[in-house]
Amino acid sequence: MTALDPAGVSLAGPRPAGFTPVDVDPITLRVIGGALNSIAKEMAQILYRMAYSSLIRESEDLGAGLFDVNGRELCESDSTPMHCGSIPAYIRGINRKLAGTYRPGDVILHNHPYHGAAHSPDYGIMIPIFFGGRHIGFAGCTGHVSDIGGNFPGLCMDVVDVWAEGKLMDAVKIYDAGVRNTALIQHILDNVRTPEQNAGDLEALIACSRLGERRFLELLERYGYDTVMSAADKWMDYSEDMLRRRIGDIPDGVYEAPVSYLDDDGKNRDVPLKVSVRVRIEGSDVVVDLTGSNDQVPTAFNVPFEGSVLPTVASAVRTLLLDEALTEEFVPQNDGCFRPAKAYAPEGTLFNPDFPASCFARFSQINRIFDSINLALAEVLPDRAVAGSSAALCAIAYSGLADDGQSYWVYIEINEGSYGARNGKDGLDCVDSLMANTRNNPIEELELNHAMIAERYELRDEPPAPGRYRGGLGSVRKWKMLTDTFIGSEADNRTDPPKGLAGGHDGRAGSFTRNAGTDREEPLYSKVTQEKCAAGDTLEIKLPSGGGYGNPFEREAAQVLDDVLDDYLSVEDAREHYGVVLIGSGAALSVDEAATARLRAAI
Repeated sequence: MTALDPAGVSLAGPRPAGFTPVDVDPITLRVIGGALNSIAKEMAQILYRMAYSSLIRESEDLGAGLFDVNGRELCESDSTPMHCGSIPAYIRGINRKLAGTYRPGDVILHNHPYHGAAHSPDYGIMIPIFFGGRHIGFAGCTGHVSDIGGNFPGLCMDVVDVWAEGKLMDAVKIYDAGVRNTALIQHILDNVRTPEQNAGDLEALIACSRLGERRFLELLERYGYDTVMSAADKWMDYSEDMLRRRIGDIPDGVYEAPVSYLDDDGKNRDVPLKVSVRVRIEGSDVVVDLTGSNDQVPTAFNVPFEGSVLPTVASAVRTLLLDEALTEEFVPQNDGCFRPAKAYAPEGTLFNPDFPASCFARFSQINRIFDSINLALAEVLPDRAVAGSSAALCAIAYSGLADDGQSYWVYIEINEGSYGARNGKDGLDCVDSLMANTRNNPIEELELNHAMIAERYELRDEPPAPGRYRGGLGSVRKWKMLTDTFIGSEADNRTDPPKGLAGGHDGRAGSFTRNAGTDREEPLYSKVTQEKCAAGDTLEIKLPSGGGYGNPFEREAAQVLDDVLDDYLSVEDAREHYGVVLIGSGAALSVDEAATARLRAAI
C-alpha cells in the first residue's frame, strides 16, 4: 500500500459519471431497494448451495453483491462481513489493470492481497455488467477455497513471502468476451492439492455472479438505468446520513483501547505482537488509527490494509452504531456505510505490510481491531459496546494423502469462540464473533468425508466470566485422528484474555493440546505449520471465553441460580463471584435471600 494520509482511508468509492439523476417516488424507492437486497441474498444462496468445499457450503465463508463501475457497493449478502466489505477493494485492484478493456461475457478471477483481495485464499469473481452498450457495474462474489498451492496444504504460517502462499491471480480473465480460457483454468487447478473442490467452487462463484448480472439487468430493463441508479444513490446517501447522525452523537475526541497482544507470529515463539488502536471522532467522521502496532513480521501473519483492515473498521463502526436490534429504521448495508469510517496504519507494520511480505493469515488480527474499537468506545457508548470477545478466529487446516496416494484431502475448520457481555445481555456462547460470522460446521460432515472422529464438541467446562451480565463461553472440540494427519493453524489463544467492562471480570484464554488427559499430553502453540498428528492422536481445541460486563454482585440472584441449575456455575462459584448463597440440592436448590443480602453487604 502506498503512503497513507494520517486522516485515513475509506472503502467508499467516487460516484461514477454516466447517469442522469431523477426523482424517485417513495414506493419505487422501496421496491428498488428491496430488489437490490433480494438479489444479493439470492446470489449468496446459489453460491453456498453449489459450492464443493465445506468452508463455503457449510460455514458460508463467502460474500456477494452488486457494485457500480467504481466499486461502490449497491447491496451485499447477509454473510461474512469480511468478504462483502472487501469486494470494493477487489474491484479497484481489477480496474487498475483492466479498466477500459471490459467486454460483455468477461469473467475475472482475482486474489492478489496487495491489490485489494482480503487474502489470497479468497477467490474473487467479478463480472462486468453492460446495459445499453456501456459498462455500468459489476456483479461480484468471493469465497475461501480449500487450497491455492504454495508451501503447505490449506493454510500456511511460516512462509517467506506472498508468492510462497500459492498461485496469485491478478485480474485474470478466465472468460474473455464469453470465450472460456480452458487452458488457464486447467493450469490453475493443476497447481492446487484439491482440484475437484476448487473446480466446483470456481463454477459456483461464476454462477453466483452471473445470477447477479442477470437479476440486475432485469431490474434495469423494468425501471430504467437512471431510475435504478438514482434510487441506489438515495439509499447510499440515506445509509451514510443515518450512520453520520450516530457518529455525531459521540463527543469529539480520541478514544484509546487498552493495548493488547497477539500470541506470536507463528515462528518467533513467545514474542507477543502489539496491537494499538485509537478511535478519533471528528464531527461525523471516524478514523481508526493503528499507529503503535507491531512492525510487520517475517511470516504469513500480516494483514492486507485495503482488503482486510478497511472492511473491518467499516463493519465495526456500523455494527456498534447501527445495531439492527437497537435501530428501528431499516438501514441497508452499502457504500454509504463505508464513507464515514476511515483507517490509518503506517507502512511496514502488521496492519499495512510492505510488498512482498506474506499476509495469508490475517483474521485473528482484524478481529482484534474490531474488539479494540468496542473497548475504546465503551466509555461513550455504554449501552452498545461489548466486553472483550474471543476475537481469535481459530482456523485449522487438516490434511493428508488421499487413499489413491496421488492427491490430498484438505479440510479447513472454523472453531467457535464467544462474545463478551454487554449492558443488558449475557455474552453469546460458542459462536463465531465479530468479523467472522461463519456458521458452525457440523461434525457429521467431517466424519463422513475424512478420517477423523469427534470425541467431544461442547461448551467449555470452566465457568463464564463473572459480571452483572456474564461473558460468553467458548467451545471445546476434541478430534481423534484415524490416519497420520498434518495440521496447520492460524489461531490466537489470547494469552491476554478478553477484557471485562464496567467491573466485569476478564474472560479466559484458549489452548491447543495434543493427547490431552494422557501421559503424552503436549501443549501446542496457537499457530503451527504442518504439525503432525499420528494415527490415534487427539487434538483438543479450546476457544477463548468472553469478558463479563458490570459488577457481578449486581446480577439478579435468580439469574445466578439459573446459571447453577444450567451447570454454568457451581454453588461455590455463585457464592465466591456473585455473593449468592444457595441452599438445598438438585432441583430443590434455592436462594437464601437473607444470607445473600448479608454477604453482598459485607463485600
